[in-house]
Amino acid sequence: MTVTASIDPHRDSALPAAALRDYDSVRRAIAFMSQHWRSQPPIEAVAEAAALTPDELHLLFRRWAGLTPKAFLQALTLDYAKNLLRDSASVLDAALASGLSGPGRLHDLFVSHEAMSPGEWKSGGAGLLLTYGFHPSPFGTAVVIASPRGLTGLAFADPGEEAAALADMQRRWPRASYQHDDAGTAALAQRVFDPARWRAEQPLRVVLIGSDFEIRVWQTLLKIPMGRAVSYSDIAGHLGAAKAARAVGAAVGRNPISFVVPCHRALGKGGALTGYHWGLTRKQAMLGWEAGHSQ
Repeated sequence: MTVTASIDPHRDSALPAAALRDYDSVRRAIAFMSQHWRSQPPIEAVAEAAALTPDELHLLFRRWAGLTPKAFLQALTLDYAKNLLRDSASVLDAALASGLSGPGRLHDLFVSHEAMSPGEWKSGGAGLLLTYGFHPSPFGTAVVIASPRGLTGLAFADPGEEAAALADMQRRWPRASYQHDDAGTAALAQRVFDPARWRAEQPLRVVLIGSDFEIRVWQTLLKIPMGRAVSYSDIAGHLGAAKAARAVGAAVGRNPISFVVPCHRALGKGGALTGYHWGLTRKQAMLGWEAGHSQ
């Protein structure tokens, strides 16, 4: 059973109006830089797009995104995306052989995960109670979905598209019950987007709900270190299905826990930024954000 209602992501939010305005300014700055990185716009142009002064933008961006606008902009280059693929096969080989996700994981989300049974997936989530909330993030409004066992879904939406993003997630588990609870999902949102909360001794628990093949792909994504990337064909090869790059791409696109299960680190041939369910601009923004935090 899917519960639908008129959705206002800011209704009953614990965030004050000033914080929501700050979040919107950062969102606009990231979108502008992601769209215009080739011309390396000056900070004055970025600030104008965010309706801020350059000094206000610098301080606000550091507080929300954890790096300066200049550092973020420098990371948004096609060469960077291509360089991510250098030695990608050896990175994945080492991660799989060791059972660890590599040295880059020291800077990454510490995640423990489990997969729901095939029966639970095939039933469309029947009997599951999933709570959801809307929260600000560096990449737009985050739609956070949780089960009693952990984080189950994470989607992103631009202003006015929150209801559509939630509906997209609900279609993945159409027989589950849904309950709106911003307060109940706030702690998960904070854990995901605040690097200071990424701790090995307190891993973020996620629950993967998908087909057997999809879960194998998503588990492989979790092994890609922050600041690195692999190609779809690399993933297919490690799954023993070298000719299944297209099927891998489809599974990556159906990843229900964006950013945490880092589908944005899967690139097309030659480093092409292709095939991101939540938009290529957002994918590029995530890679730039991670590059800034990996320096």
